[in-house]
Amino acid sequence: MQSEVNAENYIKRALRLAAKGLGKTSPNPMVGAVIVKNGTIVGEGYHKKAGEAHGEINALAAAGCAAKGADLYINLEPCSHFGRTPPCVEAVIKAGIKRVFIAMKDPNPQVAGQGIKRLKEVGIEVRVGILEKEARRLNEVFIKYITKGVPFVTLKAATTLDGHIATKTGTSKWITGEKSRHHVHLMRSRTDAILVGIRTVNKDDPSLTTRLRKGKGKDPVRIILDEKLEISLKAKALSCESEAKVIIATTQSASKDKIEKLVKLGVTALVFDTGDGLVPFRPLLKRLGEMEISSVIIEGGSLINASALKEGVVDKVALYYAPKILGGSDSVNVIGGSGIESLSEAIAIRDMTIRKFGEDFLVEGYINRP
Repeated sequence: MQSEVNAENYIKRALRLAAKGLGKTSPNPMVGAVIVKNGTIVGEGYHKKAGEAHGEINALAAAGCAAKGADLYINLEPCSHFGRTPPCVEAVIKAGIKRVFIAMKDPNPQVAGQGIKRLKEVGIEVRVGILEKEARRLNEVFIKYITKGVPFVTLKAATTLDGHIATKTGTSKWITGEKSRHHVHLMRSRTDAILVGIRTVNKDDPSLTTRLRKGKGKDPVRIILDEKLEISLKAKALSCESEAKVIIATTQSASKDKIEKLVKLGVTALVFDTGDGLVPFRPLLKRLGEMEISSVIIEGGSLINASALKEGVVDKVALYYAPKILGGSDSVNVIGGSGIESLSEAIAIRDMTIRKFGEDFLVEGYINRP
């Protein structure tokens, strides 16, 4: 059996290759593959875009006839079903691969070990579970989407050290520095959709696009929660030049005439029945999942953030802290609402990491659910 160190090194390379597809493969997973023969890499590849060849297919093409008798290292189990492309496991078998080293099983119920089973049936040696934690983290969005049918949700905010996102007058430009803002746009380009509330739209009139160098990123789908359809038909989010779709989530109390005008502008209107007059997050996410939106960044205000956390739909938080203090009870908190009475009710964060962007710090972590 291949040594543990070499196997991990090749899987690490496969993970790095897979990450090149970040933001481009949705709703598919990111997949990287490395083919090794006699200690030499003879082919490698990654999944570049949904609908195009998967990582192992690109690696096999690069290896050519050298793939026969070689080892395949891949971060995700080869698919065994017909989707947008034919099953990869049959191509692996046909190429004459001798052994396959896999970081993790495919969580897709249509695969779920069937690819591994098929490889073993034809006598190919298979090893699974090398750097599985790293592989799961890389494809955390895909795992949530394919197993739950709803998008992976990240709550993102720019805040001062004392937890405020705006002054008492509502001023928020700019709390964080240029490097943090650039990273936010990088996050947007790697995410399917960005979600804000109508208050943010009315106050800031944002375009909700990705502002990176030309050709260096894609615009996310723009989702606006607007219960009463207060949005102006001239709002930048509706009028700016972008191929990205605009979705407005509203309620049954919204004007049908306004809905028709928005639809004529190319907007997709989602109408929800609600008792409290607010757009419910869980039904909204279910609809978004049906539209093959696998990831959402919430960039809302204080109340949107509070509602999302209260409904338990947030998977990950990304808070950019600037070395500033606003003070005052009238400044806008990053999380609004009525708050909690006991510390036992606090939302715990796990696997927290901290990164520095200029003078700011990005704190990321996952909601700790039972």
